[in-house]
Amino acid sequence: MSKGYLILETGETFEGDWIGSKHEMAGEVVFNTSMTGYQEMMTDPSYAGQILTFCYPIIGNYGVNDEDDESLRVSVSAVIINDLCEEPSHYQATATLSEQLEGIGIPGLKNVDTRSLVAAIRKHHTVRGKLVKSVDHHSQRHSWGIEADGQLVKHVAVKDVIKYDNDGPHVVLLDFGYKKSILNALLNEKCQVTVVPYDTPLEQINSLQPDGILISNGPGDPMEMKDYFPKIKSLTKKYPTLGICLGHQLIALAYGGKTSKMPFGHRGANHPVKDVLTGKVKMTSQNHGYEVEEASIDSHEFQILFRNVNDGSLEGMKHHTLPIQSVQFHPEAHPGPSDTEYIFSEFIKQVVTSGGKSYVEV
Repeated sequence: MSKGYLILETGETFEGDWIGSKHEMAGEVVFNTSMTGYQEMMTDPSYAGQILTFCYPIIGNYGVNDEDDESLRVSVSAVIINDLCEEPSHYQATATLSEQLEGIGIPGLKNVDTRSLVAAIRKHHTVRGKLVKSVDHHSQRHSWGIEADGQLVKHVAVKDVIKYDNDGPHVVLLDFGYKKSILNALLNEKCQVTVVPYDTPLEQINSLQPDGILISNGPGDPMEMKDYFPKIKSLTKKYPTLGICLGHQLIALAYGGKTSKMPFGHRGANHPVKDVLTGKVKMTSQNHGYEVEEASIDSHEFQILFRNVNDGSLEGMKHHTLPIQSVQFHPEAHPGPSDTEYIFSEFIKQVVTSGGKSYVEV
């Protein structure tokens, strides 16, 4: 087994054993604190362009299966693991994690001191890194791997319109890199869903005659999507809208808000979020590196719904007069708790109240 190295732009080097694909890789180095759900994390399009460090020390113990992918491809650039289990025990397992990585061309390291690596990320905040086989002359052979100008979204979003028939209201899912669990949540609410690429013209979306709009999660800096802010604002003024993660940020920006890069983001399945209306705390699943600056939100237009208990950051809001709601966390979870799954049913009720087709189960 060959050695490999993760070299951070801040100078630290972490040694491990190479797994998966043989090609070297670069990208932003991030960490997730979830104890389970590594398959869902690796296939979450929001991780595009990132090297994902798993905080939980044992990864791969239940293998990978054919059910839990959140997209058609693995989105992460590479993975960093402490202890990798090569003998998974689960009745649904179809392969080991290392077999999957090799099969799909994703490299990684195991036997890495991930506690020290996470400490370094927390110390330096946003950190870029390179996964290389030799520490010699690495800077000449590889860039730091951060794409811009919306290229990450372009890589992960659908290229064509996809329709899913059902008996309930028609929801257009504006795709910036959606997770399959979001689609499934809408289908479970009996919605007819049409998934459209993020750059679909406004006139084409209107021609679909949606009852509601869901603006999806996705990777990268939300300001790179500034060309689409006018379209998003037009859609939200015309249709009931739910924004999730990146979708939440895009709605805020479309209405004049601001976003900023967080020190090291929220990535995990145990983030406590307080409902400011009820005072109750929900446990949420999150995966984002940017946040909406609460001070930039016009309180005459939007009401704050949720704040993060740990750092006080804005986690959700709704419009005072229009049927618009957005959340920074993932109500569909996967991985994570289902405390906020009710947000989907509330969205559908809002769609129906605003004139959308209702579904009555016989």
